[in-house]
Amino acid sequence: MPTRTRSRVRRPLVLIAVAALAAVFLAPAAHAAPRESRPVYSYAGAVRESVWVDTGLDGDGDGKGDRVAADIVRPAEPARQGRKVPVIMDASPYYSCCGRGNESQRKTYDTHGHVVRMPLYYDNYFVPRGYAFVGVDLAGTNRSDGCVDIGGPSDIRSAKAVIDWLNGRGRAYTSRTGATLVRAGWTNGRTGMIGKSWDGTIANGVAATGVRGLKTIVPISAISSWYDYYFAQGAPLYDGGPDELADAVESDGARAHCAAVQRRLAEGSPRSGDRTPLWTERDYVKDAAKVRASVFAVHGMQDLNVRTQHLGPWWDALARHGVQRKIWLSQTGHVDPFDYRRGAWVDTLHRWFDHELLGYDNGIDREPAADVERHPGQWVTSTSWPPAGTRATVLRPAPGDRAGVGTLGLRRSAGTETFTDDPALSETDWAARITTGTPEKAGFLTAPLSRPLRLAGSSAVTVTATPTTATAHLSAVLVDVGPDTIRDYADAAEGITTLTDRTCWGASTAGDSACYKETRAKTAAVGSTVVSRGWADLGHYASATRGVPLTPGGPYTMTLRLGATDHVVPAGHRLALVVAGTDKDLIDPPSTRPTLTVDLSRTSAKLPLVGGAAAFTRATQGTTATKAPVPAILDGVRAPGPVRHLPAG
Repeated sequence: MPTRTRSRVRRPLVLIAVAALAAVFLAPAAHAAPRESRPVYSYAGAVRESVWVDTGLDGDGDGKGDRVAADIVRPAEPARQGRKVPVIMDASPYYSCCGRGNESQRKTYDTHGHVVRMPLYYDNYFVPRGYAFVGVDLAGTNRSDGCVDIGGPSDIRSAKAVIDWLNGRGRAYTSRTGATLVRAGWTNGRTGMIGKSWDGTIANGVAATGVRGLKTIVPISAISSWYDYYFAQGAPLYDGGPDELADAVESDGARAHCAAVQRRLAEGSPRSGDRTPLWTERDYVKDAAKVRASVFAVHGMQDLNVRTQHLGPWWDALARHGVQRKIWLSQTGHVDPFDYRRGAWVDTLHRWFDHELLGYDNGIDREPAADVERHPGQWVTSTSWPPAGTRATVLRPAPGDRAGVGTLGLRRSAGTETFTDDPALSETDWAARITTGTPEKAGFLTAPLSRPLRLAGSSAVTVTATPTTATAHLSAVLVDVGPDTIRDYADAAEGITTLTDRTCWGASTAGDSACYKETRAKTAAVGSTVVSRGWADLGHYASATRGVPLTPGGPYTMTLRLGATDHVVPAGHRLALVVAGTDKDLIDPPSTRPTLTVDLSRTSAKLPLVGGAAAFTRATQGTTATKAPVPAILDGVRAPGPVRHLPAG
């Protein structure tokens, strides 16, 4: 906008008025740069079309190249005006088998095969604002050729091939079997991928290829390494493998042709927990250096389906390679932010895509990088995450005045604690009896804190243990001991209650409503809260790629990686560490039932404390750590049930 200088010469007021009017009516209009896309395009009149993109693979072995279906909803007006639009894409295996979102929506089609209802609100909200939305059926699902390979080359190429086509580098056809080529002349190729769970996982995997044209990804509760979805450092998390998951989501047509792919999935993922080449191929963290896209990560800190072991390594690897990042962390389980913070989420996502795909300078890149749910519905922000001043701080367990109930502090101590694996009990049982010595665990507590203590990031617990049998599993759990009201993440809805009222987010048609059921937080009053947890098979103490039988009576040292979190232990509460065996319904038990003796002098917890050791010292000053807490049974959430072996939500 042109600048004006004020004249020092006094002029008659009438001349000033005339000059002002002339400036208004004669001067060329000055337009500020846009800061927000507006709903100026017709959703009812949007172009709805389907294309089939050549992936360059023949996963089903039928001698023909696989084509994946991409259903497109895009505003009609920009193309008529000679302008090109960016793309928001959700590539999913769930569009026909299982549905998307809290209301399990599936794609529907008209008699011409064009999409009528696109699940979720992305098309309803963003198409009127000048974006195209593309819903891609992963290979082997819905209307796509090929086979599901659980995060492998076929899954990732399904989406990458579409981005290549959007950027003029690939081939697409007007039908599944026809020869008529179609170009994406309506787009500028700038693409953002979004999705929850498996969909978000595909976004991670495609970003890790470094494909050009992918400008940003928004992975929600997403996997970063498929090994870590099935195993925790050798300990099986589920009684099943990737072949069963592929069978669950494949179309009937694919299932008839994909037995060989499923057999390779089964053979490459033995239940031994060994990290095989199949798992290495499905590890996106190792390729973080290739990521060109910005990343807006969202995760529930109590997600026991896609656990935060997926978030921490991915987030840290992206940081090491200078990737632009933003993060939301909720108290929920496996829940989409649309269903726990709807208005703020849609507004933030809108501004994120406007900045990353339209290039609008709306300031979102200068705002705090992290939003963290501190209490149900109450959020705080951090300029960076983990916050500046966070330091890895080593805390050490020590014996207490009762067996099984020790202390936790900065000093190394001698002594041992012994427990016997009980596969019938879980972390909820351990936390409830943290102040009581019980035979299935060893617990260690700080004194009541004199001031709050914040953990932000990923923890690790190193345990030296001597087993009595040739197999043993370990669990390490951090617990906030004290009363609180939290989201009930162990409930079937994982921290939300779905209501009957609906709110609308975008434009609707007769076949595709933009109105969704509202939710509210489902809470639980507790006496203890599990903050973070990790698991391992002790037989993998020396190698992730090959477990070995243990020698009874011999000591073994292993470091367990705990899930990322951001939690404040309030003043008056205690921070506790539990070391135990099988965590019921969260890992499978070993083949034997060992008793383990823990060497406390060689056991420690490395925690990401904001303020480091100095903050811990201040929080525990003036308190007596050696005085054992009064034995009691503390209320908590219900014990986690068996996790559904499907990263869908």
